[in-house]
Amino acid sequence: MMLPLIILTPFYESRRLRDERRRQLSEQFKESMVVLASSLSAGYSVENALAVSGRELGMMYGEEGMITKEFASMVQQIRVNRPAEQVLEDFALRSGLDDVRNFAEVFAVAKRNGGDLSAIMRHTAEVIRDKMQVKEEIRAMTASRKFEQKIMNGIPFLLVFYMEGSSPGFFDQMYGTSLGRIVMTGCLAAYLISFVMAKKILDIEV
Repeated sequence: MMLPLIILTPFYESRRLRDERRRQLSEQFKESMVVLASSLSAGYSVENALAVSGRELGMMYGEEGMITKEFASMVQQIRVNRPAEQVLEDFALRSGLDDVRNFAEVFAVAKRNGGDLSAIMRHTAEVIRDKMQVKEEIRAMTASRKFEQKIMNGIPFLLVFYMEGSSPGFFDQMYGTSLGRIVMTGCLAAYLISFVMAKKILDIEV
């Protein structure tokens, strides 16, 4: 009966890793906006500012850094005459981040209407920084609760193993009879529901 949970584990783990990569990319994107705004303030065009910023980000996060690769890809696409607005829009779609999507939309409007791109990027970095600060505060406040949740998730299994090991046959009525199996199956379902609910309660989005 537990086999379906084992099959679902890779999907759950891939989602966790995806969320972690998005968190890291969001943090790197925030820094990239500061670097890009500085390049634009120095008088570079958008295309040259992306190239210069990409080199600086390479020194900050390494050539294999997520944001470094994204900037290198954007610079390469712009060199083959793709509009910067489309390149940023593609980046927003790949990243799946609301901050990047919002920035791409604002950038496209500012580029068409001649807005102050460096000021827009500085404001974007400030907004992202504020959001990340709130997220970090929430993560710090819920860290102990998440640890408690992990402990509580394992206690039922530890109790069963302990009781069965110290008092063999203690659960014969619960696992050896039809009524007992029905009751314990209901308990397992309640455990799974509480596991999902606890995770949703602690997963606070900003």
